[in-house]
Amino acid sequence: MTVAVVPDACCAMGRCAATEPRLFAQDPDTGTVVLLDPTPAPALRESARLCAELCPCGAITVTES
Repeated sequence: MTVAVVPDACCAMGRCAATEPRLFAQDPDTGTVVLLDPTPAPALRESARLCAELCPCGAITVTES
């Protein structure tokens, strides 16, 4: 699995960082998404999928390997 983010598409809601802080954070200045790990461990993959689904701006994409 590979996770990608588009910070310019992010609307800074913070759902991803609140849902899975081991994968996502928010930029302290802009509030936009910061990806912490583009290739999450198996234990975090379901959370990565959920974060992509929850993102109201479509700024997170998950590609299954």
